[in-house]
Amino acid sequence: MASDLRPIRPKAHRLKRLRHEGLKPAVKTGQGPAPDAVVDCGWGRLLFAQTFATAEPLVEALRAEGPDRRDIAFYVRNPHVLLAQAPQELFLDPSHTYRLDLATYRAGRRQPRGFTVRRLTSEMDAQAVNDIYAKRKMVPVPPDFFWSRRDDRTITYFVAEDTTTGAVIGTVTGVNHVRAFDDPECGSSLWCLAVDPQATQPGIGEALVRRLAEHFKTQGLAHMDLSVMHDNDQAIALYEKLGFRRVSFFGVKRKNPINEALFVGPTDDHDLNPYARIIVNEARRRGIHTEIIDAEGGLFRLNWGGRSVRCRESLSELTSAVSLSICDDKRMTRRIVEAAGVRVPERIDADSPSDIDAALARFSALVVKPARGEQGQGVAVGLTTMREVQAALVRARRICSEVLIEEQVQGEDLRLVVIDYKVVACALRRPPRVIGDGRTSLRSLIEHQSRRRAAATGGESTIPVDDETERTLAEAGYRLDDVAPEGTEVLVRKAANLHLGGTIHDVTEEVHPTLIRAAIAAARAIDIPVTGIDLMVRSPREPEYAFIEANERPGLANHEPQPTAERFVDLLFPLSAPTSARTAPRSEA
Repeated sequence: MASDLRPIRPKAHRLKRLRHEGLKPAVKTGQGPAPDAVVDCGWGRLLFAQTFATAEPLVEALRAEGPDRRDIAFYVRNPHVLLAQAPQELFLDPSHTYRLDLATYRAGRRQPRGFTVRRLTSEMDAQAVNDIYAKRKMVPVPPDFFWSRRDDRTITYFVAEDTTTGAVIGTVTGVNHVRAFDDPECGSSLWCLAVDPQATQPGIGEALVRRLAEHFKTQGLAHMDLSVMHDNDQAIALYEKLGFRRVSFFGVKRKNPINEALFVGPTDDHDLNPYARIIVNEARRRGIHTEIIDAEGGLFRLNWGGRSVRCRESLSELTSAVSLSICDDKRMTRRIVEAAGVRVPERIDADSPSDIDAALARFSALVVKPARGEQGQGVAVGLTTMREVQAALVRARRICSEVLIEEQVQGEDLRLVVIDYKVVACALRRPPRVIGDGRTSLRSLIEHQSRRRAAATGGESTIPVDDETERTLAEAGYRLDDVAPEGTEVLVRKAANLHLGGTIHDVTEEVHPTLIRAAIAAARAIDIPVTGIDLMVRSPREPEYAFIEANERPGLANHEPQPTAERFVDLLFPLSAPTSARTAPRSEA
């Protein structure tokens, strides 16, 4: 008898899928769902379209969207009907819906390494989640919203925590549909999966998705759905690997400034790098006309109120050619800022072997860098022998014939973004590193981390595998094809430049006033209105520092949540700033 039933099961399963996942209305079983179901998620509301009897009340609910929020009408089965009700106000979200059948889901064997996944438990967790949202250009959530719903059985928050530092490095949100609106299909959904772009551990996103799936499975729910942008190939590959399959449900959103990129169609800025695009987006948000002159070079023009300014990323016509030339020549930069009372590292004559020998005896390490150059090219850090110095001089002279040798000041690399002689953002820049897992070669780990950094920065940050990388690994006792023990952190390069795979960590609220004053003094000495001042510090909370260099075209991206692009556009077009920003008191120290 049992064998006679086997052929029926696949057919019944297919019929069930057609009923529940097709474009026809869902077949209701037992008690129906609560009507007009809406769940507030902090960043906006989820409107469960299948609980609205007609399109009109769903349109009205979408019109009630709050300012700076992103509401989503989800499970829309007939989007053409809904859009026809308000074609000037609504648009079809260009995302796919994927479903994971929890009845057939099997937990993964791979255990998280270097991090753990747990519930959100504190207000500090909530702020850390918001910081990740900001880095990922997601809509922030009021921190008290997270905290007020920490015991909510409808919304569940999980975070990934670095086991070494205790920092939150990833987050995911889940919604229980039975708790939300008595869903007769016993469903759930995943939202806001986000991983800190600075995190080095592999598998964070997968671990968060699996933890949420296992949580909902233990609650007896039937499936977990999610919405993912159609062109997010990396995320789609992860979901399909975990067993998600695409289903025919749609999302509809309101046309608002947050969603603008999703409904305005192709623009002429798609080839801009992140440092130019962040400024162009802020200008367009204010109604400032933008003209892309050369996307590859990051060159554009801004026009507003009869004023026209050309910019190359954050370098504008307000920066004089003299200031530009000072920043371009690191030797002159040193002399100018030192004369203004800013402390600089001791310089060693690159043409005197005896001076280099004496410096190697006096200092723990030396730094070699081209007098002209950018993005860390040709820079070698942590040189302790004459052989290393000579090899570094050869590499640096390929970039520029004039080369500097300086004492290496111990500490961390602090970037201070100065706009209109006020410090807008401060961030520690840390060299790239990987964490061993006991089975993968360092070469593969570096390549994986490089791909993650490229994805997080629009291709601007990658880790090159070159002589400097091999030298740094060799100092730690490794070669590229070696396997580091599980949990071992391995430094890949010593320079902290973002373009070479370095990471940025916001410390704006922690910086000592002495460091603020030093950055402003350096900017005023150079007479440059927009600059990135690099200091070597023992700690951002302490006054000791040494000036490293000034960048005439600092990258304004990746400094979230600080308003770098906003302050840059304020400088160019002061009257375009909100009244509150123009009248608020601002300290220079």
